[in-house]
Amino acid sequence: MKRARAVFLDRDGVLNRALIREGKPYPPRTMEELEILPGVEEALLKLRAAEYLLIVVTNQPDVARGTTPRAEVEAFNDWLAKRLPLDEFRVCFHDDREECSCRKPKPGLLLEAAAELGLDLNASWMVGDRWRDVEAGQRAGCRTVWIDAGYREKGPSSPPDYRCVDLAGAVDTILGRQEAIEMVTTPQVLEEVPSVRKLNVKLFADGAEKAGMLEMYADPRIQGFTTNPTLMRKAGITDYEGFARDILAAIPDRPISLEVFADEFDEMERQAMKISRWGKNVYVKIPVTNTRREPSYDLITRLSHAGVKVNVTAILAPEQVRQVVDALAGGAPSNVSVFAGRIADTGRDPIPIMASCVEMLRPHPQMELIWASPRELLNVFQADSIGCHIITATNDILKKLSLVGKELADYSLETVRMFAADAVKSGFSL
Repeated sequence: MKRARAVFLDRDGVLNRALIREGKPYPPRTMEELEILPGVEEALLKLRAAEYLLIVVTNQPDVARGTTPRAEVEAFNDWLAKRLPLDEFRVCFHDDREECSCRKPKPGLLLEAAAELGLDLNASWMVGDRWRDVEAGQRAGCRTVWIDAGYREKGPSSPPDYRCVDLAGAVDTILGRQEAIEMVTTPQVLEEVPSVRKLNVKLFADGAEKAGMLEMYADPRIQGFTTNPTLMRKAGITDYEGFARDILAAIPDRPISLEVFADEFDEMERQAMKISRWGKNVYVKIPVTNTRREPSYDLITRLSHAGVKVNVTAILAPEQVRQVVDALAGGAPSNVSVFAGRIADTGRDPIPIMASCVEMLRPHPQMELIWASPRELLNVFQADSIGCHIITATNDILKKLSLVGKELADYSLETVRMFAADAVKSGFSL
């Protein structure tokens, strides 16, 4: 018999708004301060429809500390239970000094629920906004989603399975992941053949060789271009302005990102203003920091609000994305370029990070998220699946678009023939 599965949910900061003091979250103190966060009810209904039990597991140490009556905590829980589709509340009222087994990061609340309700913890999830939540879920054997609210406190010591910015994003992650799990464990799996025609993500070509850029320009699927000083150097370009103006004359009707190359912000600003005047299709690439790790957020704000279309580049950390979004808010059309490929190079899964970035940009329609530095064509479909606006790739990756949907048995045969032909050409003998 298949055991039930659950989503364990922290309370404050996940279901209801936490009070932030000095960058740290605290529970509401009065009923007037108890506010359900936007999108929570809809997210919980999705989980309920997917037949998850919804169990709140919350630390409320202020009861043990004598600053909050237990009856008040229970009243808050009752209020939430009447308004949200929740199955249970399980509360630890202890403080750390009591060394109980139920205070997160210990997994007692989750383990007790599993024992009493017959839950399959390996098929269950823990969603929380603090390191204690993630660690409790990991100790219990659940998958974990950390809602990264940007608190000024340590994050999880062991990476969560996924990171999101709110419960809605966490639920979409859970349901998407569960769909994938069920698909690969179903005995009869139907192969889904990808199609370029169904893509919503925009394809941009990344390069600095004119012939290669014009080759991509001839392909109507390529909707824009990016370049940078490193690519220009590899292409042997010595006259930056001459190259840029030549390319802009040849490609006048699709966005082209050209990067500043100064390290001082005043000089970056001068270069950016000059580059922006070379064409209406120009986006000026500004690195998120200079080489001394000084953030460029103030410069980005000035340029964007002066009407310069900015492409903020070399971003890898979600906190950088938050700061960049704040800097670009209310400004000109802009790109936020997150180097997903380099994130993957560190052993991290870029998909949940990029999905959280999509959510950060959602309230700002003038901003577009770029999935930068892809490593393979599959990244195009991954970027598309999370709603990323743009993916920029080199010509060698984009040329593989002709392989999309190719019959795998035929591709296998071509591979074998290639090996055989190369063996003959090499004159091997044994």
